[in-house]
Amino acid sequence: MQFTVDKCASKWRSAALPTLNQDAAKSEAAYLAPLNAEQRSAVEHGVVTIGANVAGPLLVIAGAGSGKTNTIAHRVAHLIVNGTDPGRILLLTFSRRAAAEMERRVERIVTAAVGPSRTVTRIGWSGTFHAVGARLLRSHANAIGLEPSFTIHDRQDSQDLMNLVRLERGLAEKDRRFPLKDTCLAIYSRAVNAGETLEAVLLKQYPWCVEWKDDLRDLFEAYVEAKQNQHVLDYDDLLLYWGELMKVPELASEVRQLFDHVLVDEYQDTNALQAAILLGLKPDGTGLTVVGDDAQAIYGFRAANVRNILDFPAQFVPPATVVTLEENYRSTQPILTASNAVIGLARERFTKNLRTHRVADAKPALVTVADEVGQAHFIVESVLRNRESGAELKDQAVLFRASNHSAVLE
Repeated sequence: MQFTVDKCASKWRSAALPTLNQDAAKSEAAYLAPLNAEQRSAVEHGVVTIGANVAGPLLVIAGAGSGKTNTIAHRVAHLIVNGTDPGRILLLTFSRRAAAEMERRVERIVTAAVGPSRTVTRIGWSGTFHAVGARLLRSHANAIGLEPSFTIHDRQDSQDLMNLVRLERGLAEKDRRFPLKDTCLAIYSRAVNAGETLEAVLLKQYPWCVEWKDDLRDLFEAYVEAKQNQHVLDYDDLLLYWGELMKVPELASEVRQLFDHVLVDEYQDTNALQAAILLGLKPDGTGLTVVGDDAQAIYGFRAANVRNILDFPAQFVPPATVVTLEENYRSTQPILTASNAVIGLARERFTKNLRTHRVADAKPALVTVADEVGQAHFIVESVLRNRESGAELKDQAVLFRASNHSAVLE
């Protein structure tokens, strides 16, 4: 992909938040009081006095149930209370819902700190990587060869376009069955988000498709050409083009100047392309905070790579500060003891030992069953036995790895 910089997008400006007075600063103790020592260390990182709030890189390892969201919200609020312009804060979350909830929490905390009589300015930039990427690309569209009115395809639209190109090239008429549209799109998406070659993706993730390597390469080239002809971007393009934009010095400098602080939630679920974008935004890590838990890197969504969080501290000189949240507010100690034992078996990890003040005698049980049907029978029998012992059905819960796993039990 080649960008030619013939003209730059207009500068983005946001209204500055008036510097808060010393009375507001004195109220810090009140709104930080609910935090434990670990949370407060993360919240106050690099914020010393009014205005002196551009800190070095920070990694917050947030164990399950350790108040991660509350900690991020307090850090953003603490930055604002101490003079950071909310319009120059970028908050990247895993979902739109998470971004909206984070904004509401920040607003409540800031209001509590400065008083209801002051107008609280909302964060200027918050949302998913894809949403923020789309906003930036529209602003800089002319400079990177895009139509500002480009259309964004969702997953289904992208599959349909992939299938149309697949049919046009006669790939569906092969003697041996060619991969379906959703598989083709998954392979393409994996290569883009992981920053890997088609050959590597096929060998590691889709070995049954290796025989179609050359046809897939031709298909993907035609798919990209079709998108460009129709002025369409898919979700993967939103990251790909943003990443390429950050490789153009003039444009990268302009984007960097928009943000004093960049905060990222669920960092264990980011992929190679997202990690590269963050380094483009904050090359030396100044003002960069990432929050996550390597022990919760289990989904692999959009080529998520746990190495992003494991390698984060060593990417900067000096290394990033690491704060670990270990106090759990959800579980009892027997459950945490079992969890710590399982997590401790990982070959490579950030050391943490979850603890809680919630005590209980009951220990978690590890039950082995023959198959999915046996699992459902065990759960049903346990629920009914609890009911006979006096526990209401509405007071019992069954958790699933994914919603489709509930079918047999239901």
